[in-house]
Amino acid sequence: MLSELIDEGSYSDYDSIETFNETGAVDFTGLLDEYEDAFTTFGQDAGYILTDNLQDRTARSGLSLAGWKPEKDPAAQAAEWWSYDFEYANPPEQASHEFTAINYNSTFNQWSNENNFVLDQRGFDTFIKGEAATFLKDQDPRLRLNTIVANISYDTSGVTIENEDGSCVQADYAVCTFSLGVLQSDTITFKPELPDWKQNGIETFTMGTYTKIFIQFPPDQVFWNTSYQFLLYADPVERGYYPIFQSLDGEGFLPGSGIIFVTVVSSQSYVVESQDDQITKDQVLTVLRNMFGPENVPEPIAFMYPRWSLEPWAYGSYSNWPPATTLEMHQNLRANVGRLYFAGEATSAQYFGFLHGAWVEGKTVGDKIAGLIKGTIQAEEVHYDPLHGTTFVDEYDATNGFILESTFATYGLK
Repeated sequence: MLSELIDEGSYSDYDSIETFNETGAVDFTGLLDEYEDAFTTFGQDAGYILTDNLQDRTARSGLSLAGWKPEKDPAAQAAEWWSYDFEYANPPEQASHEFTAINYNSTFNQWSNENNFVLDQRGFDTFIKGEAATFLKDQDPRLRLNTIVANISYDTSGVTIENEDGSCVQADYAVCTFSLGVLQSDTITFKPELPDWKQNGIETFTMGTYTKIFIQFPPDQVFWNTSYQFLLYADPVERGYYPIFQSLDGEGFLPGSGIIFVTVVSSQSYVVESQDDQITKDQVLTVLRNMFGPENVPEPIAFMYPRWSLEPWAYGSYSNWPPATTLEMHQNLRANVGRLYFAGEATSAQYFGFLHGAWVEGKTVGDKIAGLIKGTIQAEEVHYDPLHGTTFVDEYDATNGFILESTFATYGLK
């Protein structure tokens, strides 16, 4: 579906990687293979947590038990960041062992193990506009752009949405797709206030921040080897300090552009998003000059990056699952209150953090509301109040938002 509306982009070849430390190029790619071996064991151990109703733990604990212990080795820390933080926008200490494995297996083994870097110059909203065009007309009054929601009132008879511009929308049902970051920010008020079980679900999960910092150098002064897609840097002092650069000046991307970008996540994102561009640019250039030599790295001609954690309509990039958090707690995040339903990537028990998670959840809730309107279904979504204990294996089902019955056997979780 997505490929019908937006350019598929270019394949991200994760084997196309050159590694560096503060002295320049140094090969530690063997550590990437060591991590992958440990991650295989990590996934198998997660399956036992699920099937045997064992207590969850941090992903850090799971990796350590699988034999991966980077400790204070900067190269091993960089290899781990590349394989873990780069995907989940959080370090292993802040994530669930069990649901890291569930998320990874459900996404990459069910959907695809390939990642493409999308270069469609029309922007990602081309996909949204294409979908909307299938049911909205030009200037359709049902679509309200640049409209900020201030309050949502809900009960068992309907939903009323009040906007900052004074306008109001009333409906029999509504679907709330605010990001987890917005829900946690108290930017929107709810009347009545959300029940404790719902608020607990919202506050329990975490919102990661993923920041791409784009730099353009004079195209005739490109100093890196453009045959590599990725350049991994191991900082001698700080884990995750401007660790991974991606070249866009290469075949299949934007050759001749002189563009490269570096990604930071989590606490490093909060730092760069709170400081001005010049400070960030100076820091990035220092790293690049350590990697390639100060005489080889010119001044950039363009520099920019977003500040997702500060955007009032986002307050972050995507959600993550904290350790020792049950499927039932996540169901409390998903469940409706009255005629107000919730959807988005964060409400997906298996695909959280991914676009397809948002799509699946939106379709699920849409189908549910259609059934309620037609009278073909009656049941509300389940929630748990009070919530106790761990999740038994037979509770990993569609009632709790777990839609893949064959996850354990087919996707390596046993």
